Amino acid sequence: MKKDTLITVLILAGLVLGAILGQILHVNLAEGEALNPIWMDLGDIVLIRPLKLMVIPLVFLSVVVGVTSIGDPSKLGLVGGSTLVYYLSTMLLAVVLGTALVSTITPGDTLTPEQQLELRESGESEYQQQGKIQTASSDAEERGLGGAWFNILEQVIPTNFFSELVNGRTLGVIVFALLLGLALAACGPTGEPAVRVFESLFQGMMRLVLWILWLTPAGVFFLVTGTVGRIGFESLIGPLGGYMSTVLIGLGIHGLVVLPLILWILGRTNPYRFMFRMRKALLTAFGTDSSSATLPVTIETAIDEGGCSKRSSNFVLPLGATVNMDGTALYEAVAVVFLFQLYGIELEFAELMIVVITATLAAVGAAGIPSAGLITMVIVIGAVNTSLAGRGIEELPLSAVGVIYGVDRLLDMCRTVVNVWGDATGAKIITRLAPDPDPG
Repeated sequence: MKKDTLITVLILAGLVLGAILGQILHVNLAEGEALNPIWMDLGDIVLIRPLKLMVIPLVFLSVVVGVTSIGDPSKLGLVGGSTLVYYLSTMLLAVVLGTALVSTITPGDTLTPEQQLELRESGESEYQQQGKIQTASSDAEERGLGGAWFNILEQVIPTNFFSELVNGRTLGVIVFALLLGLALAACGPTGEPAVRVFESLFQGMMRLVLWILWLTPAGVFFLVTGTVGRIGFESLIGPLGGYMSTVLIGLGIHGLVVLPLILWILGRTNPYRFMFRMRKALLTAFGTDSSSATLPVTIETAIDEGGCSKRSSNFVLPLGATVNMDGTALYEAVAVVFLFQLYGIELEFAELMIVVITATLAAVGAAGIPSAGLITMVIVIGAVNTSLAGRGIEELPLSAVGVIYGVDRLLDMCRTVVNVWGDATGAKIITRLAPDPDPG
């Protein structure tokens, strides 16, 4: 059996065994008892931390190598512009799909008044108990959409590169690496020794990623055990089952129909064969629940197995892990409209358009970390509340996000897969614009 096939089989085994053990642990929990956090802690130590260790240096090196390999600034502008257009277009499509689904299925309206009241009360309690979510949500509401985008602009123009490295702000690292790559390319023969150093360091980093990949099955096992053990599969058929099903249906349509169709039209390739080749990255995304942590695996898989060019992968994928969040955008649209339905607040077409626009823009600002979409969702709620206030209608309380907090991790695992799949699709499409040079 080939190494790549063996790793895939082991990761799948970790997912299945983790789900089974997690459900067993969940069933045996006493009422009101919380699952021992050791499972998530072990997953963090075994897999998340080693992968995150790779992210910042890999982002810096891959972008520098990608830009210097493209060389021509005009061609880089074409690649960069096409990448951003693709990202914004697919996120907008995801939000429109999510909004249309939740408005058609109306999972919040199908609940009985008793179920609605119970969910509101449990959500308020959950919100009060989760201090970190409460603080972050309040900060997000205070900043609003303008504050979130101003924060992005501050990262685009950093004042201290090493501060960006230490704080793990990938956008600032990408911008500096982009400028350094352009400068080295403009230096011509003088810059070639430095370019070769960066290329060698990048190859070394990719070898480290291959070693860390062997930790993935164990890490995924611990993480899935912890997630399922805390939530349990019965949440899929509980009061929130309609909401969760709507999100999963939307993610399925976007990931299995919309993105493959775009890839088939623009990339001239078999999308499902490419999806199969990207299976290691997609399974890792599901287990780690983080597009940023998955980035090293995504780059390695896209180049070695997916047939994406190094030029495209090294530029498109780091940027995508930072700003491209198709799954998050779709989820935010469904979640926000569902919460308004749950609280009996009817949204008109104008409010739905606000959801579409703000969810798309807020998703760009969502960090590639677990449950980041739960925080940026507050921005979308705030924008809709502003519109409702103008019509003299009762606003949705901020504590409403507590309603969906308990099941967010499971949905986050699924939407992270769509986020990473969207990045990989973009890298495959952009490969047509930036193919690797013929070695001959």
